[in-house]
Amino acid sequence: MENLLRRILLYLSVAGWARNIMSRWGVARRVALRFVAGETLDEAISATKALNARNLWVSLDYLGESVKRAEDTQEVVETYRSLLNHIHNQHLQASISLKLTHFGLDISEELCQTNLRRVLTDAKNFGIPVTIDMENTPYTDITLKIYRTMRDEYDFDNVGTVIQAYLRRSEADMQALGAEGAHIRLCKGAYLEAPDVAFPDKADVDANYAKIMHQYLQTPGYLCIATHDEKMIQAAENDIKTLKPTRYEFQMLYGIRSARQDALAAAGYPVRVYVPFGAAWYPYFMRRLAERPANVWFFAKGFFSR
Repeated sequence: MENLLRRILLYLSVAGWARNIMSRWGVARRVALRFVAGETLDEAISATKALNARNLWVSLDYLGESVKRAEDTQEVVETYRSLLNHIHNQHLQASISLKLTHFGLDISEELCQTNLRRVLTDAKNFGIPVTIDMENTPYTDITLKIYRTMRDEYDFDNVGTVIQAYLRRSEADMQALGAEGAHIRLCKGAYLEAPDVAFPDKADVDANYAKIMHQYLQTPGYLCIATHDEKMIQAAENDIKTLKPTRYEFQMLYGIRSARQDALAAAGYPVRVYVPFGAAWYPYFMRRLAERPANVWFFAKGFFSR
C-alpha cells in the first residue's frame, strides 16, 4: 500500500493539472512551508542564519527545473550569483545546490554549461561548495558527464554531485567516483522510475544504501550521507566509528527531524541542512510527501483544519 501511495504522489509531482490545483490552495502553500524556507532569497538567508546559530551548515537550493526558454535561465543564474554574494559577504556556513534542467539543459547542453560556468566562477572565487543535483534517469549520464567536466575544468574540490541509492547502477557509479575522490551526496532517490532501473522495494533500497555508504567511506572521496532514516543514520555512525573516515558529513532536509539534526551536531558530527526556497515549491513538496507517505496525514490535517 505504501509503495502504491508513493507512486501516486510521484506521478502527481509531475502532473500539470495537479500542480495548477494545488498551487491555488493557500493551505497547500502553508503546509509546504514546513519543507521550504520561503519564496524569497531574503527568507532563505534568514533560515540559513538561524541554522548556522544551531551549529548546522546549510546547502541552499533555488527551486525550479525543466526551464524551456533560454531567457528564463538568466534569472536563475543571477539569483544564484546573488545568493553566492550573500553567503560570502555575510560569512555564512553555506553551500549551494542546483539542477541542470534549471540552467537550461533541456534547451541545450551548451547553454547549460555556459550558465553553470558563470556560477561556478563566482563559487570558486568565494570558496563556496556547489552540488550539482541529480534528476531522474534520463539525466543520469549527462549529469555525471557535466559534473566531471566542471570538476576537472575548475580544479575545485568542492564541486560535487548526487547519486541515488535506489538505482541499480549506483553501486558501479560510486565505485568509479570513489576512485576519483569525488564529492558525492548519497540519497535514496525521489523520482518515479521503472523497476528495471530502480529497486521498487524499500528494503532493497535500504540495503543498497547501506552497502554503497560502507564502501564509499573507505575511498578517498567525500561522502555526504543524506538520510532521515534512523537505521541508516545508525549504520553510518557504526561505519564512522569503525572505519574512521575524515571526509564525510550528514545531510538532512529543512523541516524534517530537526531535533535529530541538533543531536548529531551536538555529538560532533558535521551536519548540513538542505534548504530550498522559491515559488516553484510544488514538485519538491510532492516528492517529500512521496519519500515519507506518513507526511500525507500532516498535509490532510492542515487542509481540513482550515
